[in-house]
Amino acid sequence: MFKKRRLKLKKFIGNAAIIIAALLLFAASGLIYWVSTFQIPDLGSFDKRMIAESTKIYDRTGKILLYDLHQDVKRTVVPAEEISRNIKNATVAIEDDEFYQHGGIKITSIIRAFLADFVKGGYSQGGSTITQQVVKNSLLNSEKTISRKLKEWFLSVKLEKIMSKDEILATYLNEAPYGGNIYGIEEASQAYFGKNASSLTLGESAYLASLPNAPSYYSPYGPNAKKLIDRKNLVLKKMLDKNFISKDEYDSAMKEVVSFYPQDRLGIKAPHFVAYIIKYLGNKYGKKALEEGGLKVITTLNYDLQQKAEEIVKKFSIENKQKFKAGNAALAAIDPKTGQILVMVGSRDYFDKEIDGNFNVVTAHRQPGSAFKPFVYAAAFNKGYTPETVLFDLPTEFQTNCDPRGTSTTTPDSKDAAKNDVCYMPQNYDNLFVGPITLRNALAQSRNVPSVKLLYLTGIKESLRLAKDMGIEDLGDANQYGLSLVLGGGEVSLLDITSAYGVFANNGVKNPKTGIIKVEDKEGNILENFESASSLVLPEETALKISDILSDNAARTPLYGNRSLLYFEDRDVAVKTGTTNDYRDAWTVGYSPNIAVGAWVGNNDNSPMEKKVAGLIVAPMWRAFTDEALSTLPKEKFVKPAQIDSTNLKPPLRGIWKGGEPYFIDKISGRLATTETPKETIEEIIPTNIHSILYWVDKNDPLNKNQPQNPENDPQFKNWEYSIQEWLKNQNLPKDPVKPTEFDNIHTEKNKPKITIKLNPNKEYDKNEQINIKTMSLGTYPLLKVEYVINGEYIGTSNKPPFDFIIIPNEVENIKKENELRAIGYDSVFNKGEDAVNIKIKF
Repeated sequence: MFKKRRLKLKKFIGNAAIIIAALLLFAASGLIYWVSTFQIPDLGSFDKRMIAESTKIYDRTGKILLYDLHQDVKRTVVPAEEISRNIKNATVAIEDDEFYQHGGIKITSIIRAFLADFVKGGYSQGGSTITQQVVKNSLLNSEKTISRKLKEWFLSVKLEKIMSKDEILATYLNEAPYGGNIYGIEEASQAYFGKNASSLTLGESAYLASLPNAPSYYSPYGPNAKKLIDRKNLVLKKMLDKNFISKDEYDSAMKEVVSFYPQDRLGIKAPHFVAYIIKYLGNKYGKKALEEGGLKVITTLNYDLQQKAEEIVKKFSIENKQKFKAGNAALAAIDPKTGQILVMVGSRDYFDKEIDGNFNVVTAHRQPGSAFKPFVYAAAFNKGYTPETVLFDLPTEFQTNCDPRGTSTTTPDSKDAAKNDVCYMPQNYDNLFVGPITLRNALAQSRNVPSVKLLYLTGIKESLRLAKDMGIEDLGDANQYGLSLVLGGGEVSLLDITSAYGVFANNGVKNPKTGIIKVEDKEGNILENFESASSLVLPEETALKISDILSDNAARTPLYGNRSLLYFEDRDVAVKTGTTNDYRDAWTVGYSPNIAVGAWVGNNDNSPMEKKVAGLIVAPMWRAFTDEALSTLPKEKFVKPAQIDSTNLKPPLRGIWKGGEPYFIDKISGRLATTETPKETIEEIIPTNIHSILYWVDKNDPLNKNQPQNPENDPQFKNWEYSIQEWLKNQNLPKDPVKPTEFDNIHTEKNKPKITIKLNPNKEYDKNEQINIKTMSLGTYPLLKVEYVINGEYIGTSNKPPFDFIIIPNEVENIKKENELRAIGYDSVFNKGEDAVNIKIKF
């Protein structure tokens, strides 16, 4: 039995092996037949291939084409012998350094790509040789399938058998994309350097060999020019490693100064914005989709405003260069209700190489000067400080290792000397100090010393966190900064700060900045569609306070004058300027409820301008554009902030700087007020006892009613106090009145008027009946008036004796069957007495 089973099993295995072998033979035969059907077009057919579908970028209407990545494709085919050895070797070094050794494919690269695909899932199409790139770009479609990859491998091997290496390389160089509408090495040589491909230098060749990998990203005219230099250096290093060039040639090429021709101005509108969008698309969808995917991109750009902005920026830049040695300018505008970028002008002229015009200052990071102050003030308001809070604008030393006069107290060998040997006593723009000033006026007039004090009170960490929440990116860690942060010690981009000011405009609601409305693929499928992503990042009341201050023309008049360029007679516009201490950057950023506009003036080489404040340098340009923008928008007003109940606030938070220990008197008796003293006759008296706010207020909890314990322990206390006490020596302050010791004896219970309503409580009145109300009064002081109230609602006042009053029930809104009538009498010293009766009405 067992022997028979073994025989059957052997027979089964044998039959299975025959079947499997037959299947494998059949599959192999099919594969061989399939491969044998692959056709290689002749060389002449390469020029007839279809160029990949182009990405088109439009304005917000979808009608104005800003840029077509492949519009009017330019390509000039040249034979191999007319292509410089330098560009051939540079291309091989960076694209396929074993090109002359392999037979069309590299097995190691295929295995590596296969393993990577196996781990990730899908088909990345990686590990391509130059031969494979010629095949897939000229002969195959762009689908990512196993069959396409197999075709690519077999066709590459087959191509190597019918074409020489030099022919394959020449074909690649004649087909490669070099940016925009430039295809082929001859066209690239002419476009970038104005010469034939046969005349390219080693340095020029290294640059051009760097481009095909990502022509838009590495464009010498785009924002990544430094990345292009890095890649050029990599090409030269690979050429040296592969012995394509000698060490002397390498050293010479590294020192070679390569100059690119100016970019062709035709075919692109709003170039800085287009470059910004291309970078975004490349990061999100990949360079292949951008270069070949046929994307249709509807952007947020308002091209009408963009054109006006470009004209205005250029006009004022030319004037500023002559007047202030400020050769460049930039401007951005954002809709704060959506976050959509409406305008982006990154320089006075994108194509002006003299000023590095293609560099986009809108997205570059520079010091904002006082334009950063509103974020610190907003953080302070969040904490409990008020626009009426008073600080002292006086010469103040903020470095705690320096004495109040600004002299370092550390010894040369002290461990703190190296980091603290620079004292910090900031100046104001006018080199003057005004003494006590409210936060409203300090911000509106851009006073530096109170702003630095406010940052200390608020906290660097809290201020940075709020700025980041509002959209200021890349500010880094709080440990990087000192108190100069409030004066613009950090670096921000014009785009970010304009977007962040939009949060103030939108009452604390942030809409992340965006340049995209819609992206479609070549089949019309929507890949991306604008959707609101708003979030509340700032309390509404705080935003309203900042807008109220920055639009307060009276508050800023001491700095700018009553009719400055920042004043809009028939519009609500909030605005802040900023100038760096070294006069390298001048900013104006402002907003109305429906647009935020930021403007910058300076020099791309960071050279200083004439010593003028931003209001003179950049405000005219900002105003000219803002007028144009507002003329297209409906008038909207800022909501006024709520009135602050200052009853329980300490005097320094209410605008009172002479002291912090108030008492209250009755103005009529001149004695201390009591609970019976009416509010009309109460007067607050604050004895003169002048100190810094640190003496009166807990900086971490300003609303705490208790006075700080041991305020002198605060590291800033000594220096702040010193400047105040020195200032007081030159002040001729009036003497305080003597504080009374007795209490108000006029407003007492016995002195209140005794009010009596003469009315029959049992009588029932008709609703149309005239009811005559008589009131009697007894008291120490003569009666001045009687107010009448029914069911809690005021109905009128009688101001003359005998203080009678007439009512007709049907004319009283809240009349009922049973009603309470109350008469409240006030005497000549505001003592108050009252009486109440019931009135019955027939219905």
